[in-house]
Amino acid sequence: MKEEQEFGFPLRNDKTMPGSRRLAREKVMQIISAYEFSGTHLNEQYSYIFNRLFNMDDEEAEATNDGKILSQEERKRIDGDTPIEWKEDHIMFARKLLEKSIENKAYYNSIIVSHSNNWDLERIALIDKTLIYMAVSELVFFPEIPPKVSINEVIDIAKKYSTEKSSIFINGILEAFIKVLKSEGKLKDKEHLLNS
Repeated sequence: MKEEQEFGFPLRNDKTMPGSRRLAREKVMQIISAYEFSGTHLNEQYSYIFNRLFNMDDEEAEATNDGKILSQEERKRIDGDTPIEWKEDHIMFARKLLEKSIENKAYYNSIIVSHSNNWDLERIALIDKTLIYMAVSELVFFPEIPPKVSINEVIDIAKKYSTEKSSIFINGILEAFIKVLKSEGKLKDKEHLLNS
């Protein structure tokens, strides 16, 4: 009870929650945003954010905090979150989405710039750009996911994490991407889905 009062929320180490593709998308957005902001290697960001591997040896962290990202007290606060039980397909989905979003960032940025009505890339919110990278990666590299699902998912995430107008901006840019990707033949496997 004292810990609950001290940290302001109950510590939830007794429960877990199931992972999902939506949650995996949110974690990938957080990883890419943290990478873009801090420059910390993607594998480290993945471990910290997706797997929550902040400290490997709590006793050492408590004694010295040597080489650890978080102190023991900070670890307790983070562990107040409900742990997520990921299925293997969620992990593989998140890994591939992360890789494809980063690998193709320069190409995605060029399309964003050409369709964002004279907005400098630097003026576009990092979360919005990240969600666009993710949606386009899904459109191109995940043929099993219907385009409407990919687009609706990032728009819903934008409504949760970004500004009021972000979802409108992201939707407009994604519509432009679909036209470009269709003209380049990158969506031929999904063409029937895009027209429905």
